[in-house]
Amino acid sequence: MTEQTPFSVPLGQNKKVARRDALKSGLAVLGGAAVIATGTRSVSVADAALPLTPDDRRASPKRYEMKKSINLWAFPYPERMTLEECMRLAKNAGFDGIELNYDLENDLSPKATVKDLVAIRAMADRIGIAISGLCSFLFWPYPLTSNDLAKRQRGLELAGLIAKAAHEMGVENVLVVPGAVHIPWRTDHEPVPNDICDARAVEAIGVLAKQAETLNVSLNIENIFFNGYLMTPMEMNAFVDRFDNGHVKVHFDTGNISMFQNAEHWIPILGKRIQNVHFKEFTKKGTDYSLETFRPLLDGTTHWPAVMDALDAIGYRGFVTFEYFHPYRFYPEALVYQTSDSLDRMLGTLAPSRVS
Repeated sequence: MTEQTPFSVPLGQNKKVARRDALKSGLAVLGGAAVIATGTRSVSVADAALPLTPDDRRASPKRYEMKKSINLWAFPYPERMTLEECMRLAKNAGFDGIELNYDLENDLSPKATVKDLVAIRAMADRIGIAISGLCSFLFWPYPLTSNDLAKRQRGLELAGLIAKAAHEMGVENVLVVPGAVHIPWRTDHEPVPNDICDARAVEAIGVLAKQAETLNVSLNIENIFFNGYLMTPMEMNAFVDRFDNGHVKVHFDTGNISMFQNAEHWIPILGKRIQNVHFKEFTKKGTDYSLETFRPLLDGTTHWPAVMDALDAIGYRGFVTFEYFHPYRFYPEALVYQTSDSLDRMLGTLAPSRVS
C-alpha cells in the first residue's frame, strides 16, 4: 500500500510523475526555481499546479471579511521597543491595524501635544498600518463610578482626553469602561452598590456622548465580568440604547465574559451595536479568575468557528484585535507572528491545503 499523510495524496512514483509532467509542460522554469504566491506564502509552480482542497484542520474553510489588529500590550513597549518599532513589527507580521493604549507617561498620554498626536498618526500612515482604536487601563484607577468623587472627576477628564486624542489622530474608535461595582485586582477600590454604579455610569457616559458627537468619534462600551456591571447582553443593549446616540456603541470582548458565558451567544443579541471587537482567548479549565486566565489565541476553550460565524451573520466587517497583557520575555516577536498566523487561520485567509 502506498504511504499517505493527512495532508497529501500518495507519495512516491505518482508524485514524481506529476512533477516530471509539470516540468515537461514548461510550468516550472529556470531549473525549477520559479515560484508563485498562493495566499500568505510562495510555492513552486509545479506544486501550485496540483489541485487545491480546503482542510478545516489547517484553517477555516470559510473566508471572513474582517481586518486583523493587535493591541500594543502584546509588545514589550516601552521598555524594550519604541512605538515605531511596534508599529513596524505589526505591519511586517501582516496586521492591518494596531490598537494603541492611552496612559499617563508615554507617547499617548496627557503629555502629548496636538502636534505629537498628529505625528503618531503620520508615522502609522508612513508605515502603512491603521490605528484600529484607542483604549486605556486608566478606567481602573479612576473609575467613572467610584465612591471617591475626585477619582470620578479625574476619570471623566481622562476619558475626555482620550476621545480628544482620537479626534486629533483621525481615529474612530474609543473604548470606554462605563463603571465598576468591583475591581478584583485593586485593593483601593471600595465596592459600589449596583444601582448607584448604574446611575453614575449613565451620568458619565451622557457627558462623554455629547463630546463624542462634537469630536465625531465612536464611544464604545466594553463588556467586562470583572467589574460586576452589565453582566448580560440584554443589560448592555439597554445601557447603550438609552442614550439614543449613534456615537455610543459596543466594544465586544470575547474573553471578558468567557468565565461563565460564551462569546458566540452574545454576538447575535448585541448585533449591529458592535462597533469594535477584542479577541481574547480564555480557558474555562482554570480557576484563577484574573488576567492570568487569558491565553494566546487558540490556546483556550473559546469556540472560534462559532464566534466567527456569529460575527459574520451580523455583518461585522471591522477590526478583530488581539488583546493580551503578557509580552513574551524572550523573543517577543514570536507572539506577534504567532497571533498573526492564528488570525489568518481563524479568518480563513490562508491558502487552501495543497494536495502534494
